[in-house]
Amino acid sequence: MDVISALFNIVLMVFIVTTMLTAGFNTTLTQLRTVLSQIWLVVLVLAVGFLIRPLLGWGAAEVFGLAIPAYIAMVLVWCCPGAPFGAKLVMTARADLQSGAVLQVLMAALGSLTFAPTANLIIGAAGLGDDVTLPVGELILTVAVLQLLPFVIGVLVRHWTPDRASEWVASTAKISNLTFLLVLSGALLGSWQSVIDLLGSFVILAAALTSVVVIAIGYAVSVGKTRTRWATALIQPCSNSGPAFAAVAIAFDNDPAILGALTGILLLQIVVGLPTASFVGRKAAPTAA
Repeated sequence: MDVISALFNIVLMVFIVTTMLTAGFNTTLTQLRTVLSQIWLVVLVLAVGFLIRPLLGWGAAEVFGLAIPAYIAMVLVWCCPGAPFGAKLVMTARADLQSGAVLQVLMAALGSLTFAPTANLIIGAAGLGDDVTLPVGELILTVAVLQLLPFVIGVLVRHWTPDRASEWVASTAKISNLTFLLVLSGALLGSWQSVIDLLGSFVILAAALTSVVVIAIGYAVSVGKTRTRWATALIQPCSNSGPAFAAVAIAFDNDPAILGALTGILLLQIVVGLPTASFVGRKAAPTAA
């Protein structure tokens, strides 16, 4: 079992690093400057991602009275903004892809530093027990090295040698997609009974409802054209799974109950986000990726 857990953690690290490398290879300094110059838009998106999302996850766990493993999973998941899948939702909706992609990677990068303190603060305030806590320093260092550093390297490679970035991005994207499937499959196989137990539970309702609400809030508080507002809305419901899985591995030794709830919530986010993006993009004019 220790060997399987070690392999899972190795694949998880490869997934996180290649995901952020891919994001960096696809991001130019010009794109960053263009989007970040819209100060009010950036502030509103970050407020939803780093304040409203965690509070919604915490509130849903409290309102639905979730068991401790599912409660922890809800907190971890909603403290992790910046999912790469968010950019895919924006693309599906034919919304403002440049703004959505840049803001998504910005949240993922900043989340490397904010995830552990935010989740630990909520878990402590929830009073789940003295033994339920996150090693904040270790998690910040681990996630920052696995996320922030590869992203910065990717951006610099794209800036200094764009031809090399274009050559490498296809490979890193394929590895990222493959390892994501392996991580998700490993989590399902290792905690399939816990995932089955979620059926008919309040966890599914809590995850789905929170996803719908955060999309609505992301759209309502945004500024700019409709395409931009949909972009900022659709990068919010899905969570950057890497830090959440890393937290379960480091702080909870891949506890099957937490892992099962985490996996179920991540799947529910996709179940809500993808049909929403498809509905939005059904009549929109095609845009260049």
